[in-house]
Amino acid sequence: MTWTAPFRYWLLAVLVLVVAYPLIPGSNPILGQQLVPLVCYAILALGLNVVVGYTGLLHLGIAAFFGIGAYVTGILTVPMFPFQQSFLVAVIASTVIASAVGVVTTAPTLRLRGDYLALVTLGFGLITTFAIRNLDNITDGTKGLNPVSPNLLPWVDDPDLTKFDRPTGWAATWRGYPYFYYICVGLLVLVMWLLRNLERSRLGRNWVALREDELAATCMGLNPARLKLSAIAAGAALAGLAGALYAVSQRTTAGPQAYDFNRSMITLCCVILGGLGSRPGVLVGVFLLLGYDTILTPYLDNQIQLLQINPNGKSYLKVSGWRLFVFGLALIVMMRFRPAGLLPAWRVRHELQPANANESAKPVEPTTGA
Repeated sequence: MTWTAPFRYWLLAVLVLVVAYPLIPGSNPILGQQLVPLVCYAILALGLNVVVGYTGLLHLGIAAFFGIGAYVTGILTVPMFPFQQSFLVAVIASTVIASAVGVVTTAPTLRLRGDYLALVTLGFGLITTFAIRNLDNITDGTKGLNPVSPNLLPWVDDPDLTKFDRPTGWAATWRGYPYFYYICVGLLVLVMWLLRNLERSRLGRNWVALREDELAATCMGLNPARLKLSAIAAGAALAGLAGALYAVSQRTTAGPQAYDFNRSMITLCCVILGGLGSRPGVLVGVFLLLGYDTILTPYLDNQIQLLQINPNGKSYLKVSGWRLFVFGLALIVMMRFRPAGLLPAWRVRHELQPANANESAKPVEPTTGA
């Protein structure tokens, strides 16, 4: 049994705890609401893991697809536009449009690899952010679109949930806590199951072959262009889905700064910290890095304020002022002591082992004289 086997049971236990959290007496609704964006970021990181971890394409613009999904949902649901579509229609449209944009923008760059592809995707992310900021008539500029509060299903009135209201902060609408919380967790489990099957399918093995050696994969009859486009389409679709869920959870698309280069880099850090190509590892990376950023850091800042340790509000005495330093330090430590990530995929772990590790473990056969 490897060391990762017990971790899988711990991961299952954490999943059960997450599902049961709203039902626990005395559970804090505010913490439950803070977990919803984490689930959205987890789906976003899983989409990036398809592109970077499975296929080996260094993509630095995944936040652009995240923003496209959020703004498509906003355009289809806010009152300033005449569409007024439901949540189900908006989520499907966001997923499909983000995937289509990914295919269209990646098709001209299929011959690029490595650093060149990273620069092109970085430019795509920057262009998308500037477009969101400058298309005031569509995106409302830096303000963002709101309120994003669609009906659950098309042509069906929202269900009356007041009879399920609990004193622990349960909402009376499906968009409130914990109903939307369960929808997001259910979609995360569905995405994990789909990626597990996709990873073991012929397409998933072809992605890994392309990542290992594109020239050898081509000589074996694989079509690199088709494989790259399929990986980008899958990753962008998951990012669009995450963006749609994020917009509904926040009741707004937020401003363009929510989808800038920093979002792409933090998501990539989560994938690297957890382990490239590892689905459980990506979840661990998201909940450690972004859990620290969105839950632990505000909590510690509030405690510092309550204890009056920083009465003048100096930035260097705030935990949130050191967040990027902590991210960078975590990456340096990981690259030094555990380059494969906290929970690497078995294939990546095998590749990073020293070449003579297995040989030294083998028993030495006695030599016989001639």
